[in-house]
Amino acid sequence: MKITGVDVAAYKFPTPEPEADGTLQWDATTAVVARVHAGEVTGVGWTYGSPATTGIVQHHLVGQVVGKDAGDITACYEAMRRNCRNLGSKGLVMQAISAVDVALWDLKARLHSMSLPALLGSVREGVPVYGSGGFTTMTDDQLAEQIAGWRDIGCTAMKIKVGESWGGNVARDLARVRQLREQSGEGVEIMVDANGGYSRGQALRVGVALDELGVVWFEEPVSSDDIDGLGVLRGELRCDVTAGEYAADVYEVEGLCGVLDCIQLDATRCGGYTGFLRGAAIAAAHNLEVSAHCAPALHAPVTAATANLRHIEFFADHARLEPQLFDGVPVVSDGLIRANTTPGHGLALSPDADRWKTE
Repeated sequence: MKITGVDVAAYKFPTPEPEADGTLQWDATTAVVARVHAGEVTGVGWTYGSPATTGIVQHHLVGQVVGKDAGDITACYEAMRRNCRNLGSKGLVMQAISAVDVALWDLKARLHSMSLPALLGSVREGVPVYGSGGFTTMTDDQLAEQIAGWRDIGCTAMKIKVGESWGGNVARDLARVRQLREQSGEGVEIMVDANGGYSRGQALRVGVALDELGVVWFEEPVSSDDIDGLGVLRGELRCDVTAGEYAADVYEVEGLCGVLDCIQLDATRCGGYTGFLRGAAIAAAHNLEVSAHCAPALHAPVTAATANLRHIEFFADHARLEPQLFDGVPVVSDGLIRANTTPGHGLALSPDADRWKTE
């Protein structure tokens, strides 16, 4: 069946209060949703980013997929990427491609009356998640409440933000890690994310302290652009050094594989499900696992079919947003998000979604 149309819209969700990590502050999260139609059947995909992403879909991607066979996802993907050559196929461009690609996979599975995990070849029914949030703007009481919530849904790993104020408050960073260690419970793996907030030397000193606290995951201790710095830290620390959430293509994934212990892939940034599967294959060739960055509902189907997967990030903002934007969002229990068995990825735009629509 031929693709007959594509539409796109942005939806903005205010956070309960201003939030921050080590290097950025925000007060809202924007989701850009693309819908691809083949007659009466519609596939849905989305990314998280600027409303400007809608313009890229409308002006540069729609013409590359309309009229093509809905089953020819690779042809659609390559046509979109090539048409954006002069724009640069990273950043907002790849986020736009990602949203359309996810919608194409959802559409294909729906046309075959199959669940997306079944179409891709599922290797697991339940995908492990880890609790993620712990923003630097939180009070100790707020962090304690969030940790308790992660315990309630059975998370066996939990991650908080460090690197506050570009590494300007290391004492508080470590105090919050100790709080997480004390309140998370027995057997829970402790993880931190500095969002590139430390210098190399500072990250090494902080990393030694994190090793002493039993932290197993040190995410973006320095900028993910500092490939050499990541490699230096990986060679010196016991905890896993991780990054990859900004990787846009297989070349960037390949470049990270030699300096990291686990590759973070984000299907909303790396080319949708097509890009995620390609990135996971590159990581597998280096005997590395991958972890899905944020967007838990979006990642559940593709990670159910990814053999070298470690876990999905159950990120607080997206875990709150996705049930407001979509119907059919899977519930986490016993530390697992269970892959859907309904056609496609199992999600549909909520009838109430228009209240969040933005320009």
